Amino acid sequence: MSNPEPVLMGRKRPLPACPNPLFLKWLTELRDEASEKGHKIQYTYQKAISSLNKYPLPLRDAKEAKILQNFGDGICKILDSKMQQHYRKCGENVDVPREASPPNDAYDESSGPSMKGEKKAKGVTKRKKKEYAPQKGSGGYAVLLTLYRHSQKAGSKGFMFKMELQAQAQHLCDKSFTVPELGSKYAAWSAVATLIKRNLLMKTHNPARYSLTEEGVSLARRLDLAACASKAALEDEDDEDEEESCPVAVDLTVSDEEDDNVEDGVLKSNGRRLLAGTFDIVLCVDVSETTGGSRHCKQELVTELQRSRVSFDVRKLHVGDFLWVAREKVTPAPDRERASKGRELVLDYIIERKRMDDLCGSIIDGRFREQKFRLKRCGLRRPIYLVEGHGKAASHLSLPEMTLRQAIANTQVVDGFFVKRVRDVKESAAYLAIMTRHLTRLYQKRTLVCHSRELNGDLDRRDDGALLSFAEFNYGAIKNKSQTVREAFARQLMQVSGLSADKAAAILERYSTPHSLLTAYGECASEAGKEKLLSTIRCGRLNRLMMIAAGGQCRIFKCPF
Repeated sequence: MSNPEPVLMGRKRPLPACPNPLFLKWLTELRDEASEKGHKIQYTYQKAISSLNKYPLPLRDAKEAKILQNFGDGICKILDSKMQQHYRKCGENVDVPREASPPNDAYDESSGPSMKGEKKAKGVTKRKKKEYAPQKGSGGYAVLLTLYRHSQKAGSKGFMFKMELQAQAQHLCDKSFTVPELGSKYAAWSAVATLIKRNLLMKTHNPARYSLTEEGVSLARRLDLAACASKAALEDEDDEDEEESCPVAVDLTVSDEEDDNVEDGVLKSNGRRLLAGTFDIVLCVDVSETTGGSRHCKQELVTELQRSRVSFDVRKLHVGDFLWVAREKVTPAPDRERASKGRELVLDYIIERKRMDDLCGSIIDGRFREQKFRLKRCGLRRPIYLVEGHGKAASHLSLPEMTLRQAIANTQVVDGFFVKRVRDVKESAAYLAIMTRHLTRLYQKRTLVCHSRELNGDLDRRDDGALLSFAEFNYGAIKNKSQTVREAFARQLMQVSGLSADKAAAILERYSTPHSLLTAYGECASEAGKEKLLSTIRCGRLNRLMMIAAGGQCRIFKCPF
């Protein structure tokens, strides 16, 4: 009978290595690949890895792994397939290496492990950890390659903004950076988190700036060399085919029509352009217009839209209550029942719906002016106020009906909004249906191009066919996100009586920060000069000189901000 193993006091025994190293290796590779693509199955693989690490005995085959937690038929089938490939490659008689399971003759019952087994254990060498490399066509691959090539250009700033990076990397990626595939809530952009975690990518500043680390540059350089070598090989094959089959000289000049589709030597991706006939016009309804509050009225709006056969989609809008998007038509793949969600560009029309009671409340608490300012700055050029209810609807409110009428008139005359008056929910739904049909006729024969704030700058100078993507528009309209000094200053100016959104925007064009404005006031020789400082600024659609009462100007230059 063998002596019992002595108990070590005061120190834990080192954990043994996993007795199923091949299964562990394959599951780790599957998890990393799923993580790179942003698939939720990565968490299932991680749970299976945890279960495998806790199991102390070697497994003879993949079917036997079903006894472990989180090992379903799908994972076992994948492991069995990889096991068969391993046998075909290494031979049928090769056993799966088991680091924690020495051979039978390596253990002697009377004296413990034999020298023979000990020598074998010493002969085991750890395999070098496989270096991470993103798969060609994946989000990580496209991001690394785009950042590296951008850094090699003369005058490169060394970083790229999110929208700029997505636009230039899209043609290198097989999936969309902004629209998740069907059945997943992750787009190709989720691979960026993996790159940051592996210290290949850095994210700094606000708005975010993305740049490569030293390790990222090294990996991206190798990916670029491999891509160039592959491209050269394909070009050589094409040249040989052309020489054999086409001895006649070929005209390689690019036509004007084709040249419009070329940007920096690369064809513009489909994510930048929607051709006429390839998209549908869809009404987007803010979720607050269908839930909460007066549920009967909100449900009536949905019912009326359905009765009018309006194509609409309920989603969270960070500004406005209704808007329209041009949604790309996507046909489902042969192996799928439903098509993935197409790209979406926001049309230049947005509606803020106001019932008389809501209008009264927003005027009292100050939301009314702020909402108009946010609508003006959201990037859509044709804002509409849909005012619902009048007459008896305003008779019981805390503000006089004349005050509400004056506020509505100011919205149209002073702020430049188009105002539509309706009686009730049915008329609101009818107006939305008419607008949807009108916009469908207006845009159906146009080619639409995606316009980015970061890439193309000023939104007011873009063409009618240049539109924001819905993702960029809605993110830019988030109310409580981190504000720049300019945005905070604009909100402060809006609190001064008599200072409309147009006037605040005009002041910001000349004085973008409180410090610059206060410095200008400080340079004025007299109090009268301070009171007239802003009167030389032009504003509004008619480009008229700014008119602010002396008291209003005093409040501005005496405000401590």
